[in-house]
Amino acid sequence: MASSLTKDSTGIPDYEKTFLGHPRGLAYLFMTEMWERYSYYGMRALLVLYLSAQAADGGLGFEDATAIAIYSVYNAMVYLLALPGGWFGDRVWGARKTVAVSGTIIMVGHFLLALPMEASFFLGLAFIAAGSGLLKANISTMVGHLYRDKNDPRRDGGFTIFYMGINLGAFAAPLSIGLVGQTINWHLGFAMAGVGMGLGLLFYFFGFRSLAPESNQVPAPLTPAERAGVLKRGLIWLAVAAAAYGLVGLTGQFTIDWVLWPLTILGLALPTYYLVKVRRDSDLEPVERSRMSAYAWFFVAAAAFWAIYDQTGSTLTLFAKDNTANTLFGLEFPSSWFQSLNPLYVMALAPVFAWLWVALSRRGKEPSTLSKFATGLVLIGSSFFVMMLAQTASAGGVKVTPLWLASVYLIQTVGELTLSPVGLSLTTKLAPAKYASQMMGVWFLAVTAGSSVISLLQLVGAPTDTEWWFASQGAIAVLGGVAIFMFRKRVQPLMGGVH
Repeated sequence: MASSLTKDSTGIPDYEKTFLGHPRGLAYLFMTEMWERYSYYGMRALLVLYLSAQAADGGLGFEDATAIAIYSVYNAMVYLLALPGGWFGDRVWGARKTVAVSGTIIMVGHFLLALPMEASFFLGLAFIAAGSGLLKANISTMVGHLYRDKNDPRRDGGFTIFYMGINLGAFAAPLSIGLVGQTINWHLGFAMAGVGMGLGLLFYFFGFRSLAPESNQVPAPLTPAERAGVLKRGLIWLAVAAAAYGLVGLTGQFTIDWVLWPLTILGLALPTYYLVKVRRDSDLEPVERSRMSAYAWFFVAAAAFWAIYDQTGSTLTLFAKDNTANTLFGLEFPSSWFQSLNPLYVMALAPVFAWLWVALSRRGKEPSTLSKFATGLVLIGSSFFVMMLAQTASAGGVKVTPLWLASVYLIQTVGELTLSPVGLSLTTKLAPAKYASQMMGVWFLAVTAGSSVISLLQLVGAPTDTEWWFASQGAIAVLGGVAIFMFRKRVQPLMGGVH
C-alpha cells in the first residue's frame, strides 16, 4: 500500500500524475492488457492448427472435430472463469494482487505449451484458462479505479484507449506468433506467447505506484468462517474429481472425451442455473424479475451470436488452412494471419460507429437498443450464409480466394460493433440492484454457453466442412434477429422502462 502513496519532489502521489491528459496508470494497464491479449490471441491463432496437425508435422494429430471441441471448451472455460475471477478480486485478493497472480499463471501456462509433451500442453491450457478468467474482470475494474469521479469526462476516453490496447495485441499476435509457430516451430510460437505475457507483467509491476490505492483493497473480504467454508467445499470437489478421474485412469478407459463432455455440460448448465437463480430470487422487486425475464431472451440470442463469432479460431481457421488460397497479389502468407483481420477491422470501424451513433442521436434517428441487437444477430447470421457460399465454391478441393474470409470477418466485425456494446449496456440497465456487479460476469457466460453448444455439436459428430453447418447456424441467428425486431413491442414492456 505504501508504494501506491509514494510522492516525488512535487509532493504529488504517483497515482495522481497524468500522461497525455489521463492518469499515468492507464499507460501501464494499457501495455499490460496489450501484451496479455498478444499472448492470448497468438496462442489461439495456433491452437486448432497444432491440435489437428499430424505428428509428422509436429502436431498432436487429433481429428478436426476433436480439435474444434477442445478449442470450444477452452474458450468456454476462459469466460466461465471470469465470474469467479471477479469474486476473487472482490473478496479474496483485491484487483491488483489478482491481476499479478493471474498474469503469472498465464505466463507459466504458455511456457508449458512450449514443452513438446502432450500432458504439459493440456496442463498449460488449464493454466491459461484459469489465469485469463482471473485477469479479465479485474484489470478492467482497475481502469475504472483510475477515474475516482464516476462522472469524470475522461472516463469513457480512458476505456476507449484501453480497448484499443486489446485490439493492437490481437492484431499483432497472429502476424508474428502465427508466422513463427506455423512455419518454423509450433512450440517456439507458444514460447513467444509466454514472452509476451512476461513483458505485460513487467509493465504491470513497473506501474504499481501509478495505480489507484483502491486497486489494492479487498472491497468485501471473506470472514474467517466464510473462508473456511469455501476452502472446505473446494477440497471436497477436488477430491471427488481426483477420485473419479483416478478410477477412470486406473481402468485404462481415459480419453479426451472424459474431459470434454463434463466441461461442455458444465458450460451449458451453469449459465442456465445462474440465470434461473437470479430470476427466482425472492429479494427481487417485481420490475426486476420482469427485467430478468427479458434478459434471458437477450442472453440466448447473445449465445447464438458468440457461438458463430468465436469460430474464427476453429472452423474458420481450418477453412483458411484447407480451403483458402494463402496468396494475395502474388504474396504468400500463413493461414493464421486471417485472424488479424477482425482486430484490424475493429480499430478502423469502432471510431466510425461511435461517431455514427452520436450523429444519429442528434437527429433523433438513432436505432433503439432492441434494433441494434437484432441487427447484430442478422449480420452474424449473414456472415455464415457467405461462408456457406464459400464452402460450396471450394468443392472438389478448390482453393478459394482469401476475399471470401475477408468479407466474412468484415460482416462479423460490423455485427460485433452493433451488438457487443449494446449487450454490455443492456446488462447494466437490466441488472437487479442486488446483482449489479455480478451481472457483468453473467454477460460473459453467454460466450461460455455459445462455445459449449459448438463443442456439443462436435462431440455428437456434426460435420463442419459442409454447407449445412454454416447455413443452419446462419439461419438460426438471422431468425433470432428478425424475431427480436418483430416482437420488440412485446419485449419492451418486460424491460421495466429500460430503453
